[in-house]
Amino acid sequence: MALAVLPVLLAACGGGDGGPPVYSCSVSDQKAWLADYMNDWYFWYKISPRPNPAPYADVDDYFNALLYTGTDAAFPADRWSYTQSTEDFNRFFGAGQTLGYGVSVAGLEVTGQPTQPLRVRYVEALSDAAAKGVARGDQVLAINGRSAADIIAADDYSALSPAQAGTTLVLQLRNAGGDRSVTLTASVFTLTPVSTTTIVTSPLGRKMGYVVVKDMIKQALAPLETAFAQFKAAGVSEIVLDLRYNGGGLVSTGTTVASYVAGPRGSGHTYASLLYNDKQSGSNQSYLFSSLASAAGVARVFVLTGQRTCSASEQVINGLRGIGIDVVAIGDTSCGKPVGFLPTSQCSTTYSAVNFESVNERFEGRYFDGFAPTCAVAEDFVSPLGSPTEPLLATAREYADLGACPAVSAARELPQSRRSGAQRIGPTNEGDRPAGMIAR
Repeated sequence: MALAVLPVLLAACGGGDGGPPVYSCSVSDQKAWLADYMNDWYFWYKISPRPNPAPYADVDDYFNALLYTGTDAAFPADRWSYTQSTEDFNRFFGAGQTLGYGVSVAGLEVTGQPTQPLRVRYVEALSDAAAKGVARGDQVLAINGRSAADIIAADDYSALSPAQAGTTLVLQLRNAGGDRSVTLTASVFTLTPVSTTTIVTSPLGRKMGYVVVKDMIKQALAPLETAFAQFKAAGVSEIVLDLRYNGGGLVSTGTTVASYVAGPRGSGHTYASLLYNDKQSGSNQSYLFSSLASAAGVARVFVLTGQRTCSASEQVINGLRGIGIDVVAIGDTSCGKPVGFLPTSQCSTTYSAVNFESVNERFEGRYFDGFAPTCAVAEDFVSPLGSPTEPLLATAREYADLGACPAVSAARELPQSRRSGAQRIGPTNEGDRPAGMIAR
């Protein structure tokens, strides 16, 4: 499926007098193509470096050298642009699949703390990890014989992201049943973008529809409709969107998620506007809230957030706030990515270079420090997602009755060091794949 469609001037074709240049897949030609592309489409083309391509041995090195370095006080350095194989890109955004083991760990939370336990935080339902019984809350003692303490100290989780199918991973795990060794085999599996849907009640009996949205891809649309239809039939009065592990995806899918929350309140209003550089201002576009029969139409929504809440999932928060909906964020500060991509593919590589910034109806954007939580709450990485006692969901349930953040126990309190809103973006090598905010 062709998701990375750009004007013909970006294609590696053409020729003849007055036609676009012809680029082969040689390193020199690809560097020439990249220089032309970045000069036309890169959001920061005016203030980004323009190094001589000759000293760079490969195209990836040259790509990194072209990225904006933070010379304008209005924008931090580009820490989002990346490349990947076109096969991986189309697999994720087209087929809704990924290559991996299906296990993600809580590495960010133990950065610089090698004596702390490393926990499994998420397992993909259709992966080998799930089939072998790996579960959220399992303590990782070692990965491929390397101790968790060493992995944390080195901040190196690359073993969790295989390069090809058939690669094996050996996990030493500990849980209430004791210690065990599990060998996982990397494979291409179908993602479960909406992994958990349930209805819980607040302490005073308010019905709350809870849904985990892991990936903003088109495959999320059908289960979202099912979830909100169930919520409507059950007469829920509150919605909880769990976006804590949502690294982003398609703007169009995020628009749908927000539209299920807003209902008639979004009618005729702008969800997000994508603003390109001055050369490509003709590509500027706005996404409008859509009318959905199963929409909740609430004035207040709880969004569970964390350091991995990024890009298209942050756009949901910004878009809803732009039309006056009270977004109560519970958890940790989000990653801070109000920019996105119109990916383009060239010689089997897909380039996701920042092409636009996103603003809501009130023209609010540039949340590079992320969205701070309304209620700062730490995860325990043991309680299942959707459990009424899971710390973030438990806080939402109490807030629904109180109208304010409840007193948080020491076990649920977020460490002060993680409340600063410092610029950061979660790594993609804890078992997750990069997604970003894709204009589609």
